[in-house]
Amino acid sequence: MRKSSLRYSFLVASLSIISFLTACGSSSSTGASPAASAVSTASSTAAATTSAKPVTISFLHWRGEDVNSLNGIITKFQAENPNIKVEMQTMPSEQYQSTAQAKLADGSVGDVFTSFPGAQFEALAKAGIFTDLSSEKFLSNFNDTLIQVGKKDGKQVAVPYQLVYNDPIYNVKLFQKYNLTPPKDWAGFLALCETLKKNGIIPIAFAGADIGPGQFMNTMVMNNEPSTDIFTKVEAGQAKLTDEFWVKTLTQFKELNDKGYLQPDALGTKDAAAGALFIQEKAAILASGSYQLAQNKKQNSNLEQKLLAPITVAADQAKFEGVHTSTFMLAVNSKSKHPAEAKKFIEFLSKKDIAGTYANETGQNVTVKDVQYTTPELQVATEWSSKKTLFQPRFSITNADNQKAVTNSIQAVLSGKSPQDAAKEAQAIIDQHLVK
Repeated sequence: MRKSSLRYSFLVASLSIISFLTACGSSSSTGASPAASAVSTASSTAAATTSAKPVTISFLHWRGEDVNSLNGIITKFQAENPNIKVEMQTMPSEQYQSTAQAKLADGSVGDVFTSFPGAQFEALAKAGIFTDLSSEKFLSNFNDTLIQVGKKDGKQVAVPYQLVYNDPIYNVKLFQKYNLTPPKDWAGFLALCETLKKNGIIPIAFAGADIGPGQFMNTMVMNNEPSTDIFTKVEAGQAKLTDEFWVKTLTQFKELNDKGYLQPDALGTKDAAAGALFIQEKAAILASGSYQLAQNKKQNSNLEQKLLAPITVAADQAKFEGVHTSTFMLAVNSKSKHPAEAKKFIEFLSKKDIAGTYANETGQNVTVKDVQYTTPELQVATEWSSKKTLFQPRFSITNADNQKAVTNSIQAVLSGKSPQDAAKEAQAIIDQHLVK
């Protein structure tokens, strides 16, 4: 009896094991056993968690005054793209030009970054920092003519976002008060400055210690230069800074300074201090550009501003009315670990409504098509779209040392050096790079 019971128990146990194994090996209508489904579900959850993990990209640029507007835009971007976080870092423009490349080199910052045209653009291209954006659909959102400066070797590697007119700003009410209008020749410009000086008004606020030489040189040289590629020729050894066009420009800088048409100690005046003279209406002209219109208005709501460019030749010899620049060039770092997300952020910035928000909040004209400008300051700059303007001459200098030599020669003249000697010293630096 005991043996029969044992056999029966063994048989039941065996059948139970077989039944369990069969159940484990059977397929349900969903194609997975409960155990397999549990494993699959866990794997899917892990995968979903991984894919939903936020990606952080770095946005590096020099426009600290745009941070409030860009913070709002970034908030909108993150709401539409909850898995992408944008961390923004800014630097002063002068510092940005000298140190940004080192920061971008290892890809730890600046997944999206901006570049100045000219020397910085060329240096970053040579270092292989840019990602080719030529096939990106968002390029169609931009005015194609205005973004050509972002091309290198036929590839669109950066996309200029801002359209700037590097023409001095003038106080309309002060001009009206003294019955002045923007002059059409150099003699007229000097006469205008003299009238302002006699009435106790500083004719020109000039930031000689930092941005002034690099900004004001553009309109001062635009009609003096014999060809629009003159600085390209200088860097190629086909022309020299000691030629008439640059010596004349330096001579005219000296004339403005010697006659007291720049504020006292112009060489020691920084951008903010020069701007303050204009904002406080102690100076009638600010030698900067359209990018400062909105900031000026924000600090003095009574200001009425327009742009003018000194015509350094006789009226019938003038080839250009002013200067423009496509700048704040958006790019993706070739070392970025998140290039897709970086491109998505630039695509967002290129949307017409987003570009319009940026433009109207910051006072910067943009290269995005069909943007509606709502502020008087932006409309002032837009008036210049129909004028004959030259792309900023300074940014046609592609070597940073050469560019510095040119602007330093202006500072040298303001410190008392003769235009001829200042030009010779600058040319000596150009010659050093020609030897290389």
